[in-house]
Amino acid sequence: MEYCVAMKHAKDFDSWNEKKKVLNSRQKIITFNERDVFWCKLGINVGDEEDGKGENATRPVLIVKKYSKKLLVALPLSTQIKDKPYYHSFDFKGKQQSVILSQIRLLDSKRLYAYMGTVMPADFKIIKEKMLKLLT
Repeated sequence: MEYCVAMKHAKDFDSWNEKKKVLNSRQKIITFNERDVFWCKLGINVGDEEDGKGENATRPVLIVKKYSKKLLVALPLSTQIKDKPYYHSFDFKGKQQSVILSQIRLLDSKRLYAYMGTVMPADFKIIKEKMLKLLT
């Protein structure tokens, strides 16, 4: 286990590595589409990369691009509403959420495990526009 000085807590990379081995052996294929929000096992990551929370290191993600039935691009969500350039707040199922635009990730669908709903088309369009603007 390594100690993270800036975060003032230990990140248990060894434990997460064991969980990744189980995830990698998973055979079930989850069906997903662009605009879907899923609970996702994001894991314990390096430095300021967005971690999952709790024992299973999970966090909701918004699927912004589907490349195949197994490969996707997603943005993590947070209930912490921030008015900053790398965040966008929107209503999801009656609750305010922030999508963390700077934390875009390429993921395997093996990380997905629970469907939460679908983002409204108008919100999704704004999110994609802001994400693309950030990348250029």
